[in-house]
Amino acid sequence: VQLQASGGGLVQPGGSLRLSCAASGRTFSRYTMAWFRQSPGEEREFVAFSAQFRYPQYADSVKGRFTISRDNAKNTLYLQMNSLKPEDTAVYFCAADESYVVGRMTQSNSYDYWGQGTLVTVSS
Repeated sequence: VQLQASGGGLVQPGGSLRLSCAASGRTFSRYTMAWFRQSPGEEREFVAFSAQFRYPQYADSVKGRFTISRDNAKNTLYLQMNSLKPEDTAVYFCAADESYVVGRMTQSNSYDYWGQGTLVTVSS
């Protein structure tokens, strides 16, 4: 599967952005889909994932501010980001995997497919 992330940009603290991730393939609904982010000099960190028949899971740092969703008819994953903070500044990546393993889907090495990333900058 190929992934194409978009929607990043410059936003002021407290603002909102919606990221999109368009996926190829005919079995999108079965994939576990996730967002990760990476700041300069930092490791890639988990943001949120969405898996079939399961509740979404979020990193504590974004819980209550970010919402992950998917439109299976459009093969698209979204990340609605509200109340953005400067520490949310990062390159955001979407990821996909055909499997779901309990307790492992917050780890980047659980995903086989990655998009190219989109930069989100939160600054006044």
